Amino acid sequence: MMKIGFIGVGNMGGAILKGLIEKGFSAPEDVLAFDADPAKLKEKCESCGISSCESAGELVRSSDIIILGVKPDVFSEILPEIAKSYVPEKTLISMAAGIGISFIEKYLGSTAKIIRIMPNTPAMVGEAMTAVAGNRNITEKGMEQALSLFRSIGKAEEVAEELIHCVIGVSGSSPAYTYMYIDALADTAVKNGMEREKALTFAAQAVLGAAKMVLETGVDPVQLRINVCSPGGTTIEAVLKLQENGFEKLIAEGFSAAVEKSKLMAKK
Repeated sequence: MMKIGFIGVGNMGGAILKGLIEKGFSAPEDVLAFDADPAKLKEKCESCGISSCESAGELVRSSDIIILGVKPDVFSEILPEIAKSYVPEKTLISMAAGIGISFIEKYLGSTAKIIRIMPNTPAMVGEAMTAVAGNRNITEKGMEQALSLFRSIGKAEEVAEELIHCVIGVSGSSPAYTYMYIDALADTAVKNGMEREKALTFAAQAVLGAAKMVLETGVDPVQLRINVCSPGGTTIEAVLKLQENGFEKLIAEGFSAAVEKSKLMAKK
């Protein structure tokens, strides 16, 4: 059976690991993990029923797919260790912002099979949006395998690597903008007399339902908005006020700020 190894089992790596086991993509006995934090590693292995490795090198030797979930600033330390045990038959998947495929190839070689992903934090509840970009050595079968893996924690789509910056703006960072929106709705509901816990439920469920309408009906979001806005009604009044205050412009500016920061962080 194919062995999948995780180097780094923090929030994102741990969420992906948990998802692929719970959705039946991999059996626990086919998953390995290593983390520089022994306590975190022990907790994840015990909770998921997987095996741990003593080092990154040991994990690489024992795995067919290596998922690298460490911070960008330690890549220059971890990649030389990985390179000692890596062979081109193995696939390395990186989820670090700012670390390009070409940067990893400098350590693993031009024949290495490398995939770069950009997931987001809803992976923790099985609702991630993951962008998947492969280098020239990833076959069609290899890409389909990777997409299947990440669809175990939500939705996944193949993109060209140069679109990763855009992905960060539209889905990688955007849960944060959405949490701000939910929080603002809930805060205002509280000021209008609703309990905080109930207000969060109303606001978050409205966002969840609206998102499902976009994904499941195939109707353009503009038309969905129009459908809710009865002439002279409450919704159109709210929409006009948001537009008057630059709602869409602010979202676009936040998106662009995330993209520009991603470009500044890029290591090639």
